Parts: sequence; structure tokens; C-alpha cells
Amino acid sequence: MLGVDLDLSSLTTVLNDVDARLRAETGPARMWPTGFSALDEVLSGGLRGGNLILLTGAQGLGKTTMAVQMARNAARSGRHVLYFCYEHDAQSILERVLALEIGEQNDPQSADLVRVRQAFEGVDHGFGGLAERMTDVRGAIPALGRIMEYADRLHVHNSSGNTTTMTVITNAVEQVWRQTGEAPMVVVDYLQKVKLDGGSDVEAERVTVVVEGLKDLSLDAKVPVLAIVAADKEGLETGKRLRAQHLRGSTALAYEADVLLVLAHKYQIIARHHLVFDSGAAERWKDWAVVSVEKNRNGRDGVDLEFRKRFDQSRYEQDGSMVAEKLVDERLYVE
Repeated sequence: MLGVDLDLSSLTTVLNDVDARLRAETGPARMWPTGFSALDEVLSGGLRGGNLILLTGAQGLGKTTMAVQMARNAARSGRHVLYFCYEHDAQSILERVLALEIGEQNDPQSADLVRVRQAFEGVDHGFGGLAERMTDVRGAIPALGRIMEYADRLHVHNSSGNTTTMTVITNAVEQVWRQTGEAPMVVVDYLQKVKLDGGSDVEAERVTVVVEGLKDLSLDAKVPVLAIVAADKEGLETGKRLRAQHLRGSTALAYEADVLLVLAHKYQIIARHHLVFDSGAAERWKDWAVVSVEKNRNGRDGVDLEFRKRFDQSRYEQDGSMVAEKLVDERLYVE
């Protein structure tokens, strides 16, 4: 007699599981909102459990800024998030979160990221703890209060390219799951830095193993995995818009991803005729970033959205919109 394969599920079992889950959950099943309303609409509600989402773009485009903001938004909505940070430590992430919380109050006299960092590092000429050092900053104390409402749901892993492997990532997810009773949304900043347990020295082969591991993690834990991905040299230097084929390391990146988001400076990809009739437009567009939904297995793709950059406050303004102007494949650099 053949043994029972526990990986098999009849549709009856799946229907019963879905019905039980929907009755138990208070919000949309398996959905983590990004907090960017225009993007959530295109993604049919947000980041979906079981999906691998890749975020790419050139340096200085705010990939970490957007990832941290999405993580904060998911935690604020009541979900647990585990942020694997290969580029910054946990304090740096907290500084960014505090700056964006203060900045969202839209007070022109509120603190920027530089002021927040001065307080954290104790070089602000103040006294006492963090709250005391921020009392002169409008909106800072209420912002700290808002952070405390979700701080225990946003977990930061101080990751290292020398030690943090897929095994470490999986074990950390399981640890948060045991401690909280909920599988967390996973953010990896960034994918090419994940250390491979043994194996090849060839980057393409390493990246293939990592991206397949992250995809399996999203399916096994039924959570979204958001990974920042570096672009290759060709994608950054050819003068073309960054596309799926420019992800650094392996063609498996574009294949395994359920959603691919590409960041670009708006002023670099705007059609030339917009500048001919409005010479001052390029300067205005430098304050805007375009998020292109290059791939989306859950709905529309080929969609270009724009969001205003507020990098002094470590954030984007979340009320974005569809890009009205015509974009081109060739970048147009305006000095």
C-alpha cells in the first residue's frame, strides 16, 4: 500500500482551509498593505502572502526608504514584519522610522533625518534620553508614541554578508513565528548580499539558489517576501530604462518574482517634448520618483506610478498617482 503524500491536497481540503481562515481573520486574507494607495490598488490590495516581490532601481533612488516605509506600514496595520538589513543596523532603521513619522505630520518646522540622527548619537547638545533630546522638535513626542504602538511588530535582523545565509533567514522567521504566533512579512535588503551555504563562487548560480530559497520561503510561510535587488552594470550605464533583464546575477530573478517594482527618477525618463514646452518641468520632476510595475502575476502590469520624494524625512509621500506624461525607454539627462 502506498503511503500518504502529505504535500497533496484535494480541492475539498483547500476549500475548507480557505473558509476556516476567512472566518478567523478580521482583515483581507493573506494581504499586507504597502500603505501606498495607488500601488495597493494596482496590486489588488497590497503584498500577497506566498509572493516574492522584487524592488530594484539605481543607487540613490530610495529603495531602502521605500522598503522601510512599507515595513512600517504593514506593522502599523497590525502585521508582524521581519527586516533583514545587510546595509544598516537596527538603530539606523529606527532613525528612519522616527523621521518619517515626524515628517508625515507635514509640519515645515519639524525635524529631518539629520536632526533625528543627532539626537540618537548624542551630538545635539541636549541632555537626558531620547525623549528629552527631542522635546524641542515639533511632533517628535507624538511620533515616538505612534512608534510604540507597533514597535513590537517590526523586527530588525542585523544581517551580514559574511554570516547571514538562507538558513539563518529561515530560522529567524520561525523564531518570530513561535514568539508571536504569526508568520511575519519578510524584507531582505538586499538579495545579492545573502550568503550562500557552500556552493558555487559564480554569482549567477549563487543568486539563483538564493532567489529560489526566498520564493520557497514565501510559499511555505504564506507571507510576502520583499527583496531589494541590485541592477547590473549594463542596466545602469546603457542609457535605457531599467528592466527585468537588468537584475544583477541571474535570469531566475525575473522568472521567480511574482511582482517586480522598478524605481526611476521621473526627470530621467520623461519624453523630450514635455521639456520643449515647459523648460522648468525638469527641475520640478527631480522631486518625483516613478514606480513601474514591470511584472504582476496578481493583476495589471506595465503600470507607471509617481510619488513625491521627501528623502530629507526618509520617506515618500504615499498619495501617489498614475504618471500622466509620456515616458520613454531612453533616459533623458538634464543638467
